[in-house]
Amino acid sequence: MAQMATLTEKQANEYLNARPTYPTIWYKVLAGRTSNHKVAWDVGTGNGQAALGVADYYEKVVATDINEKQISLAKPHPKVTYLHTPASMSDDDLVAKLGGENSIDLIVAAQSLHYFDLKRFYAIVRRVLRKEGGIIAVWVYNDLVVTPKVDAIMKRLVDSTKPYRTPTMNLAFDGYKAIEFPFKNIRLGTQGRPKALEIPHKLSLDGYLGFFKSWQPLVKAKEQGAELLKPSMINEFKEAWGDQNQVKDVAYRAFMLAGKL
Repeated sequence: MAQMATLTEKQANEYLNARPTYPTIWYKVLAGRTSNHKVAWDVGTGNGQAALGVADYYEKVVATDINEKQISLAKPHPKVTYLHTPASMSDDDLVAKLGGENSIDLIVAAQSLHYFDLKRFYAIVRRVLRKEGGIIAVWVYNDLVVTPKVDAIMKRLVDSTKPYRTPTMNLAFDGYKAIEFPFKNIRLGTQGRPKALEIPHKLSLDGYLGFFKSWQPLVKAKEQGAELLKPSMINEFKEAWGDQNQVKDVAYRAFMLAGKL
């Protein structure tokens, strides 16, 4: 279902440290739009951030991912069942593991939809999402705001990734404005008009640099022999950051799409 570069264990750990916690109000709002609160599916769960948030509002959460390393880092929760779902798994097997057709109240995909085979994924969504009262919500974050000095250096780094980005990556950079989302509008972002949001977070300099070291465009560039985050740029970040032990308030710019059948 997804086509994601395999992360090393070290990269996966860096991602865990840098990935923000999504605002709890998002889950409350989404839960308020579903008629039932029995089962939710977090697809492309990664380290389980969204699954844990959804678990506050649903009796059971099935959290799936094709990446075993990410799943291994996910935090256990009594309501969450983590499943490794390799791309080779058949649609029928996946539907069965999720609980069968017309069984899911809420489907979420956090920072992952752009990696999916959308035709295949949406066909599965139409099978498992409740026809009455079920919703699907997806979101992506594509920018990180710290301070003007830090952000200016980051912009140069972001611009340097353009030759190495895949069309898939550009869907995320574009804030899901161009991604297909064939579901009925529920006023939380619809195809072509995603809802703009912010995710507050706190990061140390090490965590900030870790975000970029595990960032897919940089990983892709490195695979092609280009080290874009050079030591000289790291030194620029350090100088712009100031006290290297200081934890700063930052904001991730996010975009949401949500709908129903």
